[in-house]
Amino acid sequence: MKLRIFTEPQQGATYDDLLTVAQATERLGFDAFFRSDHYMRIGPGDPGVGSTDAWITLAGLARETSRIRLGTLVTPATFRLPGPLAISVAQIDQMSGGRVELGFGTGWFDTEHAAYGIPFPPQNERFGRFEEQLEIITGLWTAEKSFSFEGSYYRVADSPALPKPVQRPRPPIIIGGFGAKRTPRLAATYADEYNLPFHTLADTEQAFARVRAACETTGRSLTYSVAQTTVVGADRAEVERRAAAIGENPETLPAGGLCGTPAEIVEKIGKFAELGAETVYLQIMDLNDLEHLELIAAEVLPHV
Repeated sequence: MKLRIFTEPQQGATYDDLLTVAQATERLGFDAFFRSDHYMRIGPGDPGVGSTDAWITLAGLARETSRIRLGTLVTPATFRLPGPLAISVAQIDQMSGGRVELGFGTGWFDTEHAAYGIPFPPQNERFGRFEEQLEIITGLWTAEKSFSFEGSYYRVADSPALPKPVQRPRPPIIIGGFGAKRTPRLAATYADEYNLPFHTLADTEQAFARVRAACETTGRSLTYSVAQTTVVGADRAEVERRAAAIGENPETLPAGGLCGTPAEIVEKIGKFAELGAETVYLQIMDLNDLEHLELIAAEVLPHV
């Protein structure tokens, strides 16, 4: 089982904060550092200095780390045009020596779109644009020469399809969500990994089954992963302290998250493994608590 550190910088974090956590992620032996792609805080609270751009952050981290993989959970298709996004990800893949992954979704947080002048189409159009972007981005990365595309929302005419990423045929694409029809189909068609964030074991089993069924139609196989809000403590008092620090209830969080002592966390990760998950993204909300990462690295990572 791979354990990846997953952060939510829109809740209040500078680039320097993220650099510290990313370097700790690498030093402590985790597989990857991922971050959300949002432009403003979700929920009430002090927005602090505001959010940071996901791909600018990852470009910096590409040069400040040497081993861990880097990526987003997830970049909204509404934020960027497909051609420029393909260029950005390919360039950062070059800068990192082939360590980038693209988590990609339709976009959902309408408030941040309104706050920064980003169009937010209705859901059906967002899915249509998302699928066309997937086809364009993968096409640009894998085309041997030029690439063209004609869709309902985007037109690409004789693109040189450059730059190319280091990873061949392309960087991994992660598609996630609990959708029953379109999400499984798109994951089975375009993704390398399907991710289910913040759900119970029972929900995870259902979602994985839907994607596996869709993969039978496309003839492709995927990696399966989950993301879980994570609170680990050496004892109950430490669990309660860490849960309180991020506004979580330690009694209810375990249903759709990882919350407890190292032994309890190892046990639940094992249950996800039984369902077919090969990777767990540990959503770490308190980025100033590096002792939290150290505890997980020492008492959970060696046992999974």
